[in-house]
Amino acid sequence: MRVMWTTSLIYLALFLIFGTEAVTVESVPAVGNGGFIQTRLDHTVSLSCSAPSAGEELQWFRDGLPVALQEGNRVDHSRLCVQPVTREDHGVIFLCQLKNNAALNGSVQLEVTFAPELSGTEEFALEEESEMTLSCESHANPPVAIVWRRNGEVVDLTEGEFITTNDGLVARLSVSRLNRELHQGLYSCTASSPVEAERTMSFQVTVTDKTMKFPRDPMIAGIVVVVCTTMLAVLARWDRIVKCCR
Repeated sequence: MRVMWTTSLIYLALFLIFGTEAVTVESVPAVGNGGFIQTRLDHTVSLSCSAPSAGEELQWFRDGLPVALQEGNRVDHSRLCVQPVTREDHGVIFLCQLKNNAALNGSVQLEVTFAPELSGTEEFALEEESEMTLSCESHANPPVAIVWRRNGEVVDLTEGEFITTNDGLVARLSVSRLNRELHQGLYSCTASSPVEAERTMSFQVTVTDKTMKFPRDPMIAGIVVVVCTTMLAVLARWDRIVKCCR
């Protein structure tokens, strides 16, 4: 029992000495669970930092890089304003600390909600038997589901030998060998988000006749051979040609 009382007194003494020694960070909107600030694109986030005692200078860091502060915004209290919030602010950590004691600090992390930037229509004219790759942005928070359609119907991956990929940044629909009947049409890429409205981008694909392409490199090589052969023949008969000209 005496040991338990002694331990409790030690903890109480430590709390009285160090309990109030902390840098506090507050924000509008308020900090949520885990130190995250939930916000949206083009909104404003206001951050304020308070030193544990008067006369102490504060420093701000954005993802480890120092933030320049004006005079009068460093001692005792310091404020930052993120306006407007952009995609690049998603996941960024703002940390405030004492200049003379980095161990005393507080931090928050921004969590920005945004949807992919999808809109408009692009047009493509591609030859039969050529490759096709359609790309649309899929980067979003929270992640979105991407659905590809052709002429209003969900793309049948097996029928047209389509290949789809999505690395979280860009979604792609590819075909290695175009066929006019199977692949020509109006395509769309639709992103569905649990918190944002659907976004769609369209692609008008026209498949044209295949054109005959001449092999340029072999043609050049053949011309070089003919020229060299002609020059050698002329040199070999040069004496006879000179005599005829006299």
